[in-house]
Formats: sequence, structure tokens, C-alpha cells
Amino acid sequence: MLNIHNLSISFQGDYLFEDISFRLGKGDRVGLIGKNGAGKSTLLRILSNEMEADSGQIAAEKNLKIGFLKQDIDFEFGRTVLEESYQAFTEIKTLESKMDAVNVQLAEREDHESEAYHNLMVELNELQHQYEIIGGYNYKGDTEKILQGLGFTRDEFDNLTDTFSGGWRMRIELAKLLLQKNDILLLDEPTNHLDIESIIWLESFLKSYPGAVVIVSHDKMFLDNVTNRTIEISLGRIYDYPKPYSKYMIQRKEIKEQQLAAQKNQQKHIEQTEKLIDKFRAKASKATMAQSLIKKLDRIDRIEVDEDDNSVMTLKFPISVVPGKVIVEAEHVSKSYGHKLVLQDINLLIERDSKTAFVGQNGQGKTTLAKVIVKDVDFKGYLKLGHNVQIGYFAQNQIDYLDGSKTVLDTMLDAANESNRSKVRDILGAFLFRGDEVDKYVRVLSGGERNRLALAKLLLQPFNVLVMDEPTNHLDIKSKNVLKEALKKFEGTLILVSHDREFLQGLTNRVYEFKDHKIKEYLGDIDYYLEQRNVDSLREVEKRTVIKDAPKKSNKQSYEDQKRLKSLNNKLSKVESQINQLETELKGIDVELAINYDAVIANPNFYEDYQAKKDKLSQLMENWEQIHEDLDRLI
Repeated sequence: MLNIHNLSISFQGDYLFEDISFRLGKGDRVGLIGKNGAGKSTLLRILSNEMEADSGQIAAEKNLKIGFLKQDIDFEFGRTVLEESYQAFTEIKTLESKMDAVNVQLAEREDHESEAYHNLMVELNELQHQYEIIGGYNYKGDTEKILQGLGFTRDEFDNLTDTFSGGWRMRIELAKLLLQKNDILLLDEPTNHLDIESIIWLESFLKSYPGAVVIVSHDKMFLDNVTNRTIEISLGRIYDYPKPYSKYMIQRKEIKEQQLAAQKNQQKHIEQTEKLIDKFRAKASKATMAQSLIKKLDRIDRIEVDEDDNSVMTLKFPISVVPGKVIVEAEHVSKSYGHKLVLQDINLLIERDSKTAFVGQNGQGKTTLAKVIVKDVDFKGYLKLGHNVQIGYFAQNQIDYLDGSKTVLDTMLDAANESNRSKVRDILGAFLFRGDEVDKYVRVLSGGERNRLALAKLLLQPFNVLVMDEPTNHLDIKSKNVLKEALKKFEGTLILVSHDREFLQGLTNRVYEFKDHKIKEYLGDIDYYLEQRNVDSLREVEKRTVIKDAPKKSNKQSYEDQKRLKSLNNKLSKVESQINQLETELKGIDVELAINYDAVIANPNFYEDYQAKKDKLSQLMENWEQIHEDLDRLI
């Protein structure tokens, strides 16, 4: 479908990637991964023909259709949800206009027996036939089905897009893309604005998509559930493996370990050869042998170990002044957007040094209450901030809070004051904006770079309360970990809106669940909250289906259950024994590789045997998990 050959692009003299090549074929579902700023979004823009590479070639099949979901979109206001979604059907809408024009002419004419009237009838028949072939009689039903899958209700179909947040408008753009039946889909962070139910729906849709899909995402679970191939951009080159994210990371680690072992053995061989050369050089009778060894050494293809980009931002949130005991006091707070009620009669008390998580489905008011607290939206009711409270606010949609026409440096300088203006470049350097990168315009930054800039800008103002709305959107794994550690060490008050259980773990000591315009308090961390809700993950909480209490099991077991239990325990014991044996064998092979690499790989069947053992171990592990699940159901 699409062949990419020796593609290169650079910014201000530095290559984002150089001479990369790969192919996209039908059924490929590629996870495109890499650090923020590695070039993922740039590569998508090149593949979609939105920008040109410096060098290289892209060869595409004839009439190939490529759809591209960008992180930022431009909307034409004044259309309803359905009207905007119908923009996906350019050809169908054109045919509708032509059919309407012909029907108007037919209605106005009275010369029913004339040749001109007959020709109009023939033209209408041809247009209707073409209309049917391209799905004209089905597109409205398909549109409603996909909109509902992405979380819209029928009542919202006729609402103007102007009344929806940026996240919901992004869903409409995604719906248009999915309706177009493109050969290749390029999706840049598609899950950032989706709730769990919609993510699960999208996973199902993409898994059965007949064309090729390239996804940029930092959602590990989404990538594992959807993709069958991973391409990583790192330090200007790519690593391409036919495995989803988690399996790719394991294989990448194993390959690097093998490279290190091989390099170590080769280096040992080179050092021994160099010693012989030094020894033979001193003797005239051995000079020929020394020259022979030197030539042999020159011919050695030196083993290189894949480099990793381990640069991470430096982040610390200093507290400004100590505030009063009460941080936020709210009574009877309500908020509606037009006729849509979001929050109703909310009472809330947040005290100094508390760490609070806002959780729940999208659209239940988490972001709205955060905006109420920072006084970013009007509301009904009473809300008061405590004595000496200074709030730092990280908004979910940074495009609304950063000026795209400014450079990175200008954005920071405009936010700085006399006391910290001299520190701006140091702060930017700590957030990986170094050298000429500070002269980049905000509009060309990736989502992750934009989030890093927003975090850097946050440090220019004094605060003792942090309100953060989905701060991990767009951040790569390493940056996410750095942010989490900084928040753990933050000595002020934290209010965190997030869907990410892993990120929330260890960060908060109080949870507010948002549901049906109300909030419910849980005095514990995120794990305590999930335990109280009797679920394993936030994914289950955020599903729209009702979660019922787990049924109580009887302590009595039937004779058949007891027999099955005994059989499963026997199987478990046998599988565990096989796993232990295989792990011991593989460990022994790894040691042999490290000690005597050349001798081990000399066996022509080494790689096949080695991989067969690893595959068998993987299968045994799956069997072990399945047996445990069967046991859990019986016990």
C-alpha cells in the first residue's frame, strides 16, 4: 500500500530522523512510539502529505486514500453534530446536490413527452444508481451508529458543535475519519479525549479495520489491545518489530542484552588480537604474522549496541507560602451549559496538604469543577478560596491556553516577572528545550512538547495549590514518571483529574467520584476507592453499564467441583515444574552466550532451538494463568 524509503527530515540543522525505511500493508496496525519530540507527529504529517521530507521517497498505490486525525483541529462553527459528521461524505453530498437540481427541473417542466425531459430522467436514474453504489442510502445510519459508539446520544445529534468542548469536537472529527473508509488511518493520540466506553468501542472498530492503521499513543493498554506491530523512533532511527507494545519492549530488551553479550565477547577477542600484534611486532621473524593480524582486525565488523534516548525533563514544584487550613469551600455549586446540566448542588471542602483525585466518566463534571475552583467559568452557588491560597492550574487542552504564534522562549518571557526572567532559559533547558529549540513556534510543537512547555510556564508563578486536569495526556512514559515523582514530593495541596490508575497510585489520599451531576467522597487512595467499588480498574468504573456487587459464593462444593479442583491443582504443579525447568535451561544458555558467544551460535540450529524454548515458556505461562483463573472460579 505505502512504501517509505530513506526518509529524512531535520529542524534547524538537527535530524529528527534520517534514512528511515518501512512498508505499510493491509491489516497492519502499527503503534508509532517514541519520546516527546522524537518526530512521531512529524512522520504522520509527512505520510499524510501535509508536509514534505527533506529527502527520501514515498511510493503509494494508485488512488490510495489516507485519513489523518491530528491533535489539533480547525472547526467551522454553526453546524450541528450530524451536519459536521456528514462532511465526511463529500462525494455523496455532491451527488445529492446534483439529484436535487435534476428533481427541481423535473418538477418545473411540463413537457413530459419531450426528449429533454427523457434525458433528465435518464440522468437522474444514473445519479441514483451511482448514489446507491457509494452508500448514499446507508450513510446516515452509519453516521449515527459511529457517533453513538463514540459517546454521543441521539438527543445531542442536532446540537451545534459550538456548544461542545474541544474534546467532544475531536470525537466528531474522529467519527468523520472512521466514516470515510480510508485505506490508511493515521491517528495522533486518538484516546486523549475519549472515555473508557468509547476507547473500548474504538479498540473493537480498529481491530477489524481492513486497511492499515498507524497510531501515536502513550496508552500502553490501548496499544496492546489494538496493534500487531510497533515502530519506535529513537535518536533519529527506527526499530520495527511485528509485535504490540509490551511484547516489543521485552524483545527490544532481549536483543540489546544479546548485543551487549556479543559486543563483550568481540571486544575480548579484539584485545587478545591486539596483544598478539604488539608481541609479534617486536620480532622481525613475526612481522608478517603481525601484519596479517592487523588486516584481519581491520576487516572485523564491529558490533554496535542500540542506543537509548534516556534524556528526561527535570521537575520540582516549589511551594510559595503556607496557606490557611481551608483551601476550597463550596456550597450548593451548580453548573449548566445551555440546557445541559453538569453539576448540581455540589458541597465540597478541601483542606491544606490534601491530595485529591477527581474520577468518573467523561462529561460528568470533573473538568468543570476544576474550572470552577480556578474561577475559569461562571457558576451558581457559593465558592470561597482560603487565606493565602495561590493556585497553579494545568488545563487539559493546552492549545486553548498557549498562543501558537509565539515562540517557546517568548511564551516563557511573557509569563515571567522581574525576579525570574533571568532563569527562563535554565527552566526551559530542564524541560528539554535546549539551544535552537527555544525558537520553535508553539503551533509546531507536538502535544507532549506543548505539555512540557505548560509545565515549565507553571513554574514561573507562585502557588501552593496545584489543580491539574489530565496532565499525562501526550506525555511519554519517562516524562509521566518524572511528573509523578515531582507531585509526590510537592508539599502543597493537589487536585488531580485523571483516568490513569497507575499514575494516581501513591499520589492521592482522597477520591471524589463524579456521577449523575453529583460527587461522592472516598477517604482513601485510588486502590481503596476501587476496592470499595468492587472493581479492578478505572476502566470498569467508567463504563456506562451498572456495576453490581459480586455475588457471594457458597462455601459448599459439589463432588464434581472437588474433583475438578484436585485436577487443576495437579495441572498447576506440573506446569510450574516445567516452567522452572525451562527457565533454568534458558538462564544457562544466556550465561553460555555471555561467556562463549561464537562457540554457542556455531550450532546451526541454535536460534531455532533457543526460540522454541522461549515460545514454549510463553505458552506454559499462559497455561499457568488460565489454570489460576479456573481455580479462582471454583474456590
